[in-house]
Amino acid sequence: MTWHDGWWAYAFIAIAGWLATDIWRWLGVIAGNRLRDDSEALNWVRAVATALVAAVIAKLILYPTGVLEHSPLWLRLGAVAIGAAAFFLLGRKPAIGIVTTIATLAAGLWWLGF
Repeated sequence: MTWHDGWWAYAFIAIAGWLATDIWRWLGVIAGNRLRDDSEALNWVRAVATALVAAVIAKLILYPTGVLEHSPLWLRLGAVAIGAAAFFLLGRKPAIGIVTTIATLAAGLWWLGF
């Protein structure tokens, strides 16, 4: 079997996946353009998106998998606390909080020998 024998199956999966999700993206853009920035619907969407991100972060902290599973809870909580502090102290920029949290966690894992 050579590399090109089944390429069409991968192309079909990529195209079908794109078509199945792209229509919803475009409908979201069209619907979103009609909403005011201070509308209740947009506030609800922001609240749901924020809750989903918070749930994913909580799951990673409380029920980790992979390398994080072997890291101590105090390191995971500490990294998030330091990242949150950096976020609030350095201009409320998400990238700063994320990079600080990841760097703190990586340094802690390195220090502990993971």
